[in-house]
Amino acid sequence: MQPPSRRTFLALGLLLTGGALTACTDSPHREPGSPAGDHNRPDPDEPVRRRALDATDALLAAYDALLPQAPQLQPLREDVARHRAALDTATPAPTPSPGTGTSSTGTPGATASTATTTAAVVPTTAALASLERQTAQARLADLGAASPALARLLASVSAAGVLHAVALGDAAPAAAAAPAPSSSASPSASASTSTTASAAGPAAPFQDALGAEHAAVYGYGVVGARLTDDGQRTAARTSLAAHQARRDAWQRLLAGAGATPDPAAAGYQLPFPVGDAASAGRLAAHLETRLTTVYADLVAAVPTPQRPLAADALRESALRARQWGAAPTAFPGLADTPAATGTPTP
Repeated sequence: MQPPSRRTFLALGLLLTGGALTACTDSPHREPGSPAGDHNRPDPDEPVRRRALDATDALLAAYDALLPQAPQLQPLREDVARHRAALDTATPAPTPSPGTGTSSTGTPGATASTATTTAAVVPTTAALASLERQTAQARLADLGAASPALARLLASVSAAGVLHAVALGDAAPAAAAAPAPSSSASPSASASTSTTASAAGPAAPFQDALGAEHAAVYGYGVVGARLTDDGQRTAARTSLAAHQARRDAWQRLLAGAGATPDPAAAGYQLPFPVGDAASAGRLAAHLETRLTTVYADLVAAVPTPQRPLAADALRESALRARQWGAAPTAFPGLADTPAATGTPTP
């Protein structure tokens, strides 16, 4: 019998507790392989980082304007403060004016003038939800201009912003960052993948993502068989259909690039026994959470024209993970962030 391939192990990792995809996970503060102590080298990400920081400061000011009337927003505000720290630990947060104080995260609040201006623009929780969603979408516009590591962080923070918008009551469908991949790929996508028939080329990350979707489709077959509630069964069918569609999209992209899509394995080992509805729900949350990691890494691993495809998949899995009761996180798909690891800034 032929031994399992690397991608079979990667897909197994989706269902178990290990990683499913390995990609660039360096801090967005420096390019992979650059000397950590090179503090004099210009930062090519500076324009992108500055735009991201400005948008984050506007969100912080909006939260600060609403917190006196809606203190329950504090956890979301703390997430945004963590986003700011991860985007650039070297750039000071806005300096508080007398009376504005600091948040429980230690990040200074917006100035009184900024908060007053934002309060006039964002007077309600609904408007703040809209601002979160708009900011999340704007972050995706910079994916192509960012380094791989910063693009990965932007995609994660964008997904968090959509989760915030949903938590704030925004039910508007999220706009796709780019058309779904198909056999008739755009000229830019075709140019970047037309010569990638081997696993050593840019097709390899998409093969890994395809393997992860094969595992998710298998997992949802188990989930659906254990659920008894009609609402949950409907949600499981919807999730299964979404993963089947994503699987088919990666297959079309690979075939259009001249690569042979890897087939699904005969079966996958589950991370824990699934014998009832409760454990089935946990498996669904586990599957989606692991997929956020797969797609966050994919953002950094693929050519820039295809980063939005991975970012869309990250956002969708983050939303489904929330639906299935996964633990909240400020950084969907990122196990370690610059704010947590204390990676130095060049």
